[in-house]
Parts: sequence; structure tokens; C-alpha cells
Amino acid sequence: MEGKQDAQALRLVMRLMAIPGGSGEEARVVDFVTKALRRAGAPAGAIRTDRAHRKTPLAGQVGNLIFKLPGNGPPEIARGGRRLMAAHLDTVPICVGAKPVLKGKYVRAADPHTGLGADNRAGTAVLLTTAMDLLRRKVPHPPLTFLWTVQEEVGLQGARNLKVGMLGRPRLAFNWDGGAPEKLTIGATGGYRIEIEVEGYASHAGGAPEQGVSAIAIASLAIADLVAGGWHGQIRKGRGQGTSNIGSIHGGAATNVVTDLVELKAEARSHDPKFRKKIVQAIEKAFGQAVRRVRSEDGRQGKIRFDGRLDYESFRLARDEPSVRAAEAAVRAEGHEPLFAIADGGLDANWLTAHGMPTVSLGCGQQNIHTVREQLDVAAFHRARRIAWRLATEAF
Repeated sequence: MEGKQDAQALRLVMRLMAIPGGSGEEARVVDFVTKALRRAGAPAGAIRTDRAHRKTPLAGQVGNLIFKLPGNGPPEIARGGRRLMAAHLDTVPICVGAKPVLKGKYVRAADPHTGLGADNRAGTAVLLTTAMDLLRRKVPHPPLTFLWTVQEEVGLQGARNLKVGMLGRPRLAFNWDGGAPEKLTIGATGGYRIEIEVEGYASHAGGAPEQGVSAIAIASLAIADLVAGGWHGQIRKGRGQGTSNIGSIHGGAATNVVTDLVELKAEARSHDPKFRKKIVQAIEKAFGQAVRRVRSEDGRQGKIRFDGRLDYESFRLARDEPSVRAAEAAVRAEGHEPLFAIADGGLDANWLTAHGMPTVSLGCGQQNIHTVREQLDVAAFHRARRIAWRLATEAF
């Protein structure tokens, strides 16, 4: 029976990875999951979507998908209350158009120029196969909520704008994302996103460059100062640690024009909110100083505009947190030693925890994510499914 279920689950995850569905374009994936749940016997009224996509900066096709199952187990299982099982639906752009193929012990993309999309269709499949097996096998279990989020890859937007009241107040919460099934991520950094607009003055670059103020020159000086001062990339200042990055820069259209507008996107991360604020202040200071250093012949200088927002706050769960203890027990029951980790990137667990549901994240066997070398370790994927089954059915 287990071999048959593994084969079916592998076919399902490969079908999921082949569905295009970048951030904001998850409608086809939601449709696939919904139809699969219905075929397995889920009542239509138990499957809903929220309106998270109406609140996100990126206009999306659909909101978060939520499937709720009432408990049907003995008192010792139901006593712990409802459990949340979550995973995100979207993939990064490099994975759109992936054609998964099985090569030995791994699934890889047939096209060497695309990623695979195992991040996070493997997590999507872990939840879906668990829900379908529960519906078909009628196994005793506590009340469960399955949550498939949208727009995780663009700032955890689905989890951030989640309609929390639709979840049914879970007391335990688990999130499946990248990495090994035995890795329990119990904390993650916080991230702050900044959009910077540098306004200068245009002039003819050959005939009258002295009459212009180059927005490119201002931005370049600011970035150079950040690098020289140790405020770009990996940052260590005393006990403070974090990262920053100027991720994109756009401006200018011709070499014979002094550029009057440059737009940049940057980020600052740290597990310490106070130190992250210092990183942001350093970025703002560098651009403020740079704008005063570039002037036209008649003394004009440019302007700087900042638009910043918190993408997600950092968190760290205690080892005795009920969700952590349950995940640890499930991993050990599968014969493996849990590996506790703190992530330097954001997870849906950041916002789920902020919403009042302390959430531990587990991997599904994805490797080399966000690259053309991405692959899915098939054995690890099946271990993730077995761990999820325990978390959905056993008493903790």
C-alpha cells in the first residue's frame, strides 16, 4: 500500500510542478488543488479562498486557499485542538514552464534553462496528499485546517494579508517549505523593504553637463559609501548583525542626457529589530549625504524620496513551544534526529506567528531552490509526507 501511495504522490507533485504559477498568478494551481480535494470527497463548502490578493501590492488572481476538516478522533487526539498545516503555492519566475522529469533518485527540470518549482509545489503536494488520504481512508484525526498561501515569494504577502478568522483558531501550526524534512526552522529574520527615488535635473550631457544634476551620480555615491562603511551586504557592527542589498536600479535612457531620475529597490534584514532600524537609517543617511555632494553650476541639487515598509518581523520559538515539541516528536517517530534551524530569510511562519499561531517550518526535500539546478529528493519528499501524516493524525 505504501509503495502505491508513494507512486501516486510522486505523480501528483510532478503534475503540480508543471503548472505555471508565479507570484500573483496562482489561479491554475488553486483550481488543481480544489478539484483534487473534491474528487477525494471534500465538501464544496469546506473549501474557500480569502481576499488576500485584493490587499497585496502585486495585483493577484486569487487569494489564499483554505480547507477545513472537522475532527473525528478519540478525545486524546482532539484534546489538543485544531491544527494548521500550511504551504505556499507560488514559484519564482525562473520556474515558469518547468517540465519535471524523474532521473534516478531526483526530479529535475527537463529544460536546463528553467528551475523546477519544487519550492514550493513539494510543500503544496505534502498538504494535498495528506488531506486526500484523510478523506479517503477515514482515519481518526483532530480538527484540521489546510492553508495554501499565495505570493510568498514576493514578501510573504498571502500570509501577511490572510483572513485569520477563516482558520478556526488552530493551537498547533506547521509550515512546509524548502530543505530537509528533518530540519525544524523555529525562527527567522525580519525584513524591511525600501523604494528609493533619486530626482536630479536633466541637461545635455555634451553641450551643458554643468547645468544638470545626475541622479545616477547621486545613487552611485550613496551605494559606494554604504559599501565603504560596511553597511551593504553582510553587516557586523559590534554585537549587531544583519544584511542589506540594493537589489535593483533603473534610470536613464540616453548617454547624451544627464539622467534626472533613478529608482532603486533595497532591503535590510536582521533578527534584531533595533539593529535593522540602524541599517535603514544608514541607507537613508548615505543617500542624504550623496544628494548634497552633486550640484549643478548654479547650485541646484537633487531630491531623495524613501518609501519603506516592514515585510515581516523576526521571530524565534522556544524549544518547549507545543508546535515545536510535536514536530520534534513526529521526526523522531520516523527514525530521524531533528535539526533545529534559524532562517536568514523570511517564511510564511513569520506572519503566521505574528498572527498568533506560533509556527514551525519543515522541509520537503527541495534542493538548490531558485536556480536552474533545483531538484527534488524523492525519498526526502516521501519522508516529509510521512511526518505530515503523523502531525495530522497522532496525539501530541
